[in-house]
Amino acid sequence: MSDGIGDSAIKALAPVLIVGMLGLAIAQAIAGFVGIQHHLGITVAVIALLLALVARFTLPLTVGAFFGAMNVWGWHWYWALAFTMPGLVFIALMIPGTLAASFAWGRKS
Repeated sequence: MSDGIGDSAIKALAPVLIVGMLGLAIAQAIAGFVGIQHHLGITVAVIALLLALVARFTLPLTVGAFFGAMNVWGWHWYWALAFTMPGLVFIALMIPGTLAASFAWGRKS
């Protein structure tokens, strides 16, 4: 195992990336809440936030983040899409795994 310059740089950069991703997640949650509240009301926004926190169902909050950044914060559509893209990629990658796990669970029964 080498502990060269690349390894130490990655180890030094990891906390920065973790804090950055946490900040992006918080910003997306805020934008999602604001976007859903703007279009559908406070009750639906609270339900979407609870779904994201409790049931790990983040699609409504991600879509709300796009509309919150675009319509409430006044961003252009492509900047709002770039802002929400990490969440959309995560959801797109999570769907096949969830379906495969549910089909495998059904076969065991």
